[in-house]
Amino acid sequence: MASLPVDQQNLHLFHNMTILVTGATGFLAKLFVEKMVRTQSDFKRMYLLIRADDISSANKRLLDEVIENELFRVVGKLGAEGLRSFISEKIVAVPGDIRSFDLGIIRNDDSNSNIMLHNMFTHIDIIVHSAATVRFDERYDTAINTNLKGAMNVLSFAQRCTNLKLLLHVSTAYVCGEKEGYILEKPFYMGESLNGIDGLNIETEIRMMEDHLSELKVKKANEKKITLAMKDMGMQRARKYGWPNTYVFTKAMTEMWLGQWKGDISLVIMRPTMISSTFKDPFPGWNQGIGTINGFILGYGKGKMKCLAFDPQSICDLIPSDMVVNAMICAIIVNMKQMYLRDTIIYHIGSSMRNPVTYGCLAVSLFKYFTINPWVDKNGPEIGEQSNFFINKRKHSRTT
Repeated sequence: MASLPVDQQNLHLFHNMTILVTGATGFLAKLFVEKMVRTQSDFKRMYLLIRADDISSANKRLLDEVIENELFRVVGKLGAEGLRSFISEKIVAVPGDIRSFDLGIIRNDDSNSNIMLHNMFTHIDIIVHSAATVRFDERYDTAINTNLKGAMNVLSFAQRCTNLKLLLHVSTAYVCGEKEGYILEKPFYMGESLNGIDGLNIETEIRMMEDHLSELKVKKANEKKITLAMKDMGMQRARKYGWPNTYVFTKAMTEMWLGQWKGDISLVIMRPTMISSTFKDPFPGWNQGIGTINGFILGYGKGKMKCLAFDPQSICDLIPSDMVVNAMICAIIVNMKQMYLRDTIIYHIGSSMRNPVTYGCLAVSLFKYFTINPWVDKNGPEIGEQSNFFINKRKHSRTT
């Protein structure tokens, strides 16, 4: 049996467990996989659902985008010779798509995919569902098909796993909208809205989206017009019921659906705030993509973001991504021992209560960092000019 040395005591918390991870090439899921490989390497098997047309393409994406990513350099140093052997024995790339029935694993009459699906239904103990589109102004059809209907398919799949102990769903703290003060860790009930308006119905939202999309296609609207129309529809539907954008609206509806139809499945929902780069694990500062606050940091680093309207004393609730992964693992361990949880368990993961970061602190930190480490283009010259002037929204004056 392949094994790897670890950089800390292996607690054997997942000994002989089989795990399915969706969105495996994404930011958070990739960190979860790395942490498990590095610290809990005695799990039995880990299936990684990867969007691909066949097993060959899935394996290529597994190697190119996950295993050979810079994130895994610590694991490589711990056991470079045995890493590929470990991966081939314990990590299984599964070509599929959460937007399809049975996660798109069955391909016509492919006997191999049927055998894989049978093994998954029989042996999976834990499902970690993190696949999602996180664009705030995503097309309504894309957000519904990926975030909402994707989770529906994952739940349907989970209900067919005969040995399942827990389904962990990664949501967002911003499903709670723009409330201030203490936010309780409580699930949504079906049809609940943030502004008290009645009439929210998930099936109706799906049907309205599909009807509007069909109408646009009948009218032979081009792709640009369809995209603009679907983005506008998503924002309008979200704001009607009190949510600020399409992303959090579809994530809130997903929570409602999972809580309503989970049946006997133990369901845990994680609600992180604004996820940032790693704090220390496996090494400080790792990040991927320009989601959440990264887009702003990128714009500032390149000198394109000259000012920002905000109250310097207000709190920017950042949470390092490795802390989110640690919380996910803890939540799995604590709750999978409690078979058939009656209620959905909710965890908020943030920093604003215990270790708050203000926007003023963020501004000063960015200025100092990019002054010492200016952005450099591929040919060497520095790009961007840093400014420590930020508009104080409350006082309408400039502050440093």
